[in-house]
Amino acid sequence: MEHVIVAHADRPAHAGAVIRWAEREASLRGLPLRVVRDSRSEIPDGATLLVVGTPDADVGDFACPVVFVPTVPRPENPLAEVALAVNAREPAEAAVDFAFDTARVRGVRLRAVHAWRFPSCAAELPFGIPEEDRQAWEDHEVQLLADVLRPWREKYPQVPVLEDVRLLPPAQALVQRSASAGLVVMGRRPGGAPGAVTRVLLRESLCPVAIVPA
Repeated sequence: MEHVIVAHADRPAHAGAVIRWAEREASLRGLPLRVVRDSRSEIPDGATLLVVGTPDADVGDFACPVVFVPTVPRPENPLAEVALAVNAREPAEAAVDFAFDTARVRGVRLRAVHAWRFPSCAAELPFGIPEEDRQAWEDHEVQLLADVLRPWREKYPQVPVLEDVRLLPPAQALVQRSASAGLVVMGRRPGGAPGAVTRVLLRESLCPVAIVPA
């Protein structure tokens, strides 16, 4: 593995934002930075992190995390939190670890965002959802998230964590949180194309987005 951060600055109009973001990350992590302006074949195998500016880039064959920098990024806030997309029923452990480590390196809070929806049986209730049922379901989701995060809190005790359980579609919850985050982190199945939530987030996020392969 080559411990290097790579900035793929293939579009001149967007190259500055990509390189600036990659430079700051390389400085924080104490790693060298390599700028690649042309062919993807120049990207070294086993790079620690790849930073790009093309939302429709194919990241399915990269084994390292890939960060997408928005075309018109907001001014960087060094104290902005890291937002992590967590499916509490099937957590992407590599993404969780990357998010905690990034929050540690930056010295900022981690916000773990778990979006949920009512169970299918809720649609069969003739008079709507009783508040006690809603609260019980939400309490269960809160507990699921807490259980997922417990070992990572122990591994990274210096990282403050905010557990954010939201009754919203996942893409909507993450786009909303991108307004105040410095980075949104989510997982990707190995070799798979970006799913619907990822595509929406890459298109609408107000901050950089890190896609972390399993």
